[in-house]
Amino acid sequence: MLFIIHWSIATENRNAAMARFAKTGGAPPPNLKVHGRWHAVGQNVGFAVAETDDLALVFKWVLDWSDLMSMQVYPAMTNEQAAPLLQATLSQVTT
Repeated sequence: MLFIIHWSIATENRNAAMARFAKTGGAPPPNLKVHGRWHAVGQNVGFAVAETDDLALVFKWVLDWSDLMSMQVYPAMTNEQAAPLLQATLSQVTT
């Protein structure tokens, strides 16, 4: 299952978050595949796309950083996964 993980860092935690990231590389728990991370230029926000069938791994990663940043986790689908559902819904809509 895919997850979009959005984070925001309070200004007072910026340096501590940068130091932890420099030390750990922000490594996720083993078996949590991170497809990528994106950092907003000039902002203390960003997001990652991660994949796992074990929700506990996502929770562990969030807990590892929750003392320094606010994180929101959203289950996600690819276009290929969503398209059949969208098409099925549209076929049920009467005009």
